[in-house]
Amino acid sequence: MEKLLALVLKTGEVNFKCMAMLDSANTETYGTPVPTEVPLTIEKGPFIVVSGHDLHDLKLLLEQTKDKGINIYTHCEMLPAHGYPKLKEYPHLKGNFGTAWQSQQFEFHNIPAPILFTTNCLMPVRQSYCDRVFTTSIVSYPELIHIGEDKDFTPVIEKALECGGYKEDKPLTGINGGSTVMTGFAHGAVLKNAGKIVDLVKQGKIKHFFLIGGCDGAAPGRSYYTEVAKKTPMDTIILTAACGKYRINDLNLGEIEGIPRILDLGQCNDCYSAIKIALALADAFECDVNELPLSLVLSWYEQKAVCILLTLLYLGIKNILLGPTLPAFISPNVLDILVEKYNIMPISTPEEDLQKILGNV
Repeated sequence: MEKLLALVLKTGEVNFKCMAMLDSANTETYGTPVPTEVPLTIEKGPFIVVSGHDLHDLKLLLEQTKDKGINIYTHCEMLPAHGYPKLKEYPHLKGNFGTAWQSQQFEFHNIPAPILFTTNCLMPVRQSYCDRVFTTSIVSYPELIHIGEDKDFTPVIEKALECGGYKEDKPLTGINGGSTVMTGFAHGAVLKNAGKIVDLVKQGKIKHFFLIGGCDGAAPGRSYYTEVAKKTPMDTIILTAACGKYRINDLNLGEIEGIPRILDLGQCNDCYSAIKIALALADAFECDVNELPLSLVLSWYEQKAVCILLTLLYLGIKNILLGPTLPAFISPNVLDILVEKYNIMPISTPEEDLQKILGNV
């Protein structure tokens, strides 16, 4: 078990380095993300929806659709693209379409526009929109048009002009009914205000930080994360990342002296920002990261979340609440070790877990 645990932690270390490299690549290429309000209304006229994670593919599409009268909307994990200054320079990058990946089959029903998938999260396509789905990079699906390494998006552009888009502006909402969402609170933006945040903590105006995020799915138990967010006290801050943020990112939970209570750090890999923020706060307060008023409530789903979890363990972060079900590879013996060394806990109810974290609700 000790040898296996060492290998697991080494995997976490390597993933930490990979997240740091990707963070540098994104910020050096597209600039440091800035807080940005993103509308969920789809403007009338031709448009293209871009899903996945690949900012480079999005940039190429924005270039190829310049001055063509076609608007571009992000979907799911592409939402954080709106925070990058170099991508914000394109006026036809308009907003975000839909919510999390697991809702695409009904959100794309009869959509009058093409959808381009740049990375994973493509569900089996339905007849009502199968002629409008395109793939590129590592994504493919039988009988769908795949855009190859030449990255010539002409078929997608032609389909957008053929479909024509909505005849009038179409207001959409998030899962909780909100009409806009915020993104762009990566570590660069948050740590720019680190002094203010530290002061607010010292003054008792910020009592606790929560990281509520991770992968999402359709199981009813995942509403737990929405309820936790709604029940957090007004003197707490919520960090969120990955597609799990769609459970909470359109909620209006107010601000603490100008700092929104929900801070969207970005994509799955932008959990790196949460780590950077936690380490910076620990340094500012001259304490161990596990001594911070910070609780991690993570939504489990797929392999990428495994890497992030292993990175957190490599960094020695403890007391993680994990759910809605534990990963299938966690055998009783492995669970015993994780509980013993890191106090990993399965989620229970929002009320019980907040009581456990805060001592009161």
